[in-house]
Amino acid sequence: MHAASGALDASAKLEAEPLMALIRKVARSVSSVGKDAAEVRGVLEDTQKVVVAQCEAMGALSSDLALVRGAQQAISHSTEQSRSAVSRAAHALEGVGNEVGGIVQTLRQVSDAASEITKIALQTRLVAFNASVEAGRAGEAGKGFGVVADAVKALAGQVENSSKSIMGTVANLDARIELFSRELRNDPNQTQKSLIHQAFADVQADVGRIADSASQSALTIDSLSGRAAELEQEVQQAMISLDTAFACSDRFLKMSEQLIEQIAGSGVEVDDAPYIRAAQGAALEISTLLEQALKTGAIKPAQLFDDNYRPLAGSNPAQHVTGFVDLADRQFPAVQEKLLSLSDKVVYCIAVDRNGYVATHNKKYCQPQRAGDVVWNTANSRYRRIFNDRTGLASARNQRPFLLQTYRRDMGGGRFVLLKEVSAPIVVNGKHWGGLRLAFNF
Repeated sequence: MHAASGALDASAKLEAEPLMALIRKVARSVSSVGKDAAEVRGVLEDTQKVVVAQCEAMGALSSDLALVRGAQQAISHSTEQSRSAVSRAAHALEGVGNEVGGIVQTLRQVSDAASEITKIALQTRLVAFNASVEAGRAGEAGKGFGVVADAVKALAGQVENSSKSIMGTVANLDARIELFSRELRNDPNQTQKSLIHQAFADVQADVGRIADSASQSALTIDSLSGRAAELEQEVQQAMISLDTAFACSDRFLKMSEQLIEQIAGSGVEVDDAPYIRAAQGAALEISTLLEQALKTGAIKPAQLFDDNYRPLAGSNPAQHVTGFVDLADRQFPAVQEKLLSLSDKVVYCIAVDRNGYVATHNKKYCQPQRAGDVVWNTANSRYRRIFNDRTGLASARNQRPFLLQTYRRDMGGGRFVLLKEVSAPIVVNGKHWGGLRLAFNF
């Protein structure tokens, strides 16, 4: 009987071996598919970020074009006002020129009057001279009359000199005002425009060119606005398509992860099994340490479950502190550092609370931040940070025996590393606290 039973067991094992080998092969294939799905998901995520940025840029461009259009309309309005103002000024100057022309005519009348005065003065002097001669002939009787005649002659001489001076001054003023009047008048019969009217013509021409340029620019802006609106619609459509593709890749990735979990949970010794057991063991160690800390009073429940994350000033990426950081710094490294030696494929091992907060990371990732160097900080200062991305939050809140995921780890500066991660829940006195995350390379 025993011999027959042993033979049956041996036979069953021999028959099961090919099946186990096939399952392990399928598990590797599914793992490879999951890796590709994670890569595709990451590329879609990057593309989605670019498209979102483009959509925002197109929206900003549309707003800028609207502002430019408003400015062009203001320019057109201003140039029209300028053209009208120049025209009014030119007409006003012509009016002033006509008024000045009237002054010229008045001055000529003054000059004519002065000429008449000169003639009268000459006649007066001649009369006075004759009177003086007659007074001399009259002797003593005409002596008084002679004195009057001399005075009249002298006065006539002064009047003649004054009138000649007026005539000279008026002639000079007349020439200057006539020149000024010609400058102000826009006489179409003139072969050459006056300087002032030429200046007005130049200003009008410049204003016209500005108006033409503004009109042409407005047409260009309208064309650009129309094209920008079309591009914005195209980008929005691309975002919808990307969202669909992203959702499909996400479902595909989850399906591959679930298949791996089911195979690993069936008891078949798949490639990921050592990491799963290690994560579960480490999670149990952390749970024991936290329960012991509560029991001894090393920490209070409110501190251990504190989710009031207080930001550290000046940190970039943002770092935070909370009630259990000191305990984590003292007790977590002993468990976390030990698992780094499990395999050369292990990248990190960390305990996170239910919100993805990492109080203390592995020592090599607990470097103090460098001011202004966000790329270096992202890769090397990973402690005191909250990783609430899809993978991080799923690991932190998982309450099943284990969770296996594939994801791209952001190392900063556009660098990503494709990893597998197994997480196991950390439970303290029956209450879910967080998870133990163990990441390893393919």
